[in-house]
Amino acid sequence: MIATKPMASRRSHLFLLIGALALAISAHAAANGFVHTNGSQLVDGQGHALNLRGTSLGNWMVPEGYMFRLEQGPQSGREIEALVNELLGPTAATQFWHDYRDRYVTRADIQFLHHAGYNSIRIPIDYRFFTPGNEEGFTLPEGFTLLDRVIGWAQEAGLYVVLDMHAAPCGQTGTNIDNSWGYPWLFESPECQQQIIDIWKSIAAHYRDSKTVLGYDLLNEPIPHFPALQKYNNQLEPLYKRLTAAIRAADTNHLIILGGAQWDSNFAVFGAPFDSNLMYTFHKYWTAPTEEVIQLYLDFRNRYNVPIWLGESGENTDAWIHDFVQVLEKDEIGWAFWPYKKMDSASSFVTWQKPAYWDEIIAYGRMPGNTGDTEKRIAARPSLEHARAAFQNLLENVRLAHCQTNAGYIRALNLTVPSNELNRRNP
Repeated sequence: MIATKPMASRRSHLFLLIGALALAISAHAAANGFVHTNGSQLVDGQGHALNLRGTSLGNWMVPEGYMFRLEQGPQSGREIEALVNELLGPTAATQFWHDYRDRYVTRADIQFLHHAGYNSIRIPIDYRFFTPGNEEGFTLPEGFTLLDRVIGWAQEAGLYVVLDMHAAPCGQTGTNIDNSWGYPWLFESPECQQQIIDIWKSIAAHYRDSKTVLGYDLLNEPIPHFPALQKYNNQLEPLYKRLTAAIRAADTNHLIILGGAQWDSNFAVFGAPFDSNLMYTFHKYWTAPTEEVIQLYLDFRNRYNVPIWLGESGENTDAWIHDFVQVLEKDEIGWAFWPYKKMDSASSFVTWQKPAYWDEIIAYGRMPGNTGDTEKRIAARPSLEHARAAFQNLLENVRLAHCQTNAGYIRALNLTVPSNELNRRNP
């Protein structure tokens, strides 16, 4: 007993210090005009309640095959990049991706979202853009150049921005969505964990004074539901604590956003909040659009008096979207529906047409790679003229002025459909 008292006393003192620091962080954010938590609500810099309504700029920094209609073909960013390299050559492919990122999200797109009535955007990012010398074609300045530009447009339009680590070093899911290597190696690699800590710290240092940046979504959909991977569940919150500590060393202003395990669905991995400026995010797809399916998140909000946020949903019919939004609005849950833009689809805010010769690209993408029969593969590939035309046409089609607005989808969200004239004025 005598030996344990000093240890218990030190532990109690440490908890008091942590609690005092957390309160100081929240008070600092409030005093300096940043979005912050107030119990179970988000409030803006003036102290007004803030209910997020937004979308995610998926397929921009983190391409996904299905958004290019490459079903049964390449799905991850790396696989899509390999296909473009194969069809255009590495030099032209590098130029294509730079042009694509310049055209996919422009000032016109951000103005479109503003006029529709959104107040926020979530930007999925790939760690490679923030790691100098990590891979050819991905340099440190490009990540910040791209984000700075969009954040500037968002500030002009009065939209908040959430930065979402969609593709973490080594991968937090091991699936195509994080562009990794078939396994959530992040949880097996101290080196990759240190890398993401360093990246988040550099991002936080860069944006610590931006009031347009709402906060940092630390890991998108970590740890799939597969039983063999749930052994990593108990590592998730400790990693979040390390990331938060690194961010707080550089930035005491911004909200930190934590997603549960199993695709941001499992909140049982969380204990009591360890920082006073935390929001918890869940994702919900392909369920009944009823309050019952989100009750456990409402219970979590009530238990800990913290804000919750639907960071992703969608990919469904307009009727389903409408019904689910009614539930979210009733329960005062902010949302970001996925995604803003994709090819040849009604389940997004806007869509663009398949380019010329794109069916040839789709068919070639379905062919097994590395078959060993180089002659057969070369014979099956689209001609260089068709491949070049297809990707050049894609660069034109993704411009907002050439996209089609999915009016039913936007109305299902109880928002306003911007006029096509606006799109034409802002090419």
